[in-house]
Amino acid sequence: MSSRRPARPEPRTTRRRTATVLLGAALTAALLTACAGEPAPGPTVTPSASPTGPTPTATASGPVLHPDGTAEENLPLFTAVTEEVWASKDKAKGRAYVDALVAAGFDKSSMQVTKDKSTIGNPAESLQFSVLWGDECLIGQVGPATGDPVTVVMPRIEGGTCLIGETRPIDW
Repeated sequence: MSSRRPARPEPRTTRRRTATVLLGAALTAALLTACAGEPAPGPTVTPSASPTGPTPTATASGPVLHPDGTAEENLPLFTAVTEEVWASKDKAKGRAYVDALVAAGFDKSSMQVTKDKSTIGNPAESLQFSVLWGDECLIGQVGPATGDPVTVVMPRIEGGTCLIGETRPIDW
């Protein structure tokens, strides 16, 4: 009988598994929150009328902001912005996602973002960011533990937020 240890999964497989577990936990928490009953009315989200960055141009081939649309209708733009930042040199900076979403027309006051660094100062394994859109949330997750960027629409959680846990202030 051989006493060989089973081969360890490749790091990319482990990262995908970790990302899948994290996303699954977030989805489970959101579903449990949604099943807990009708959430208390929260603030109405109004996309900013004049974004602080460049105004996106509408093209036949690219997604655009639908200010009166649903979160699902705005998911293509949210996803495109997420993928654009992920492909840039600033892909590990939460502020880059917030700034790019604001430039695309999303309301900064309706956003949340997690910290770029762990509690001991290491780069975060993943970043999450969100935009509260009515009773729903556009949520993005990126980072080395995530693999490819993930974007979803989920119900807002009780209390009117999108992300569970500690987020950083968006004070710029």
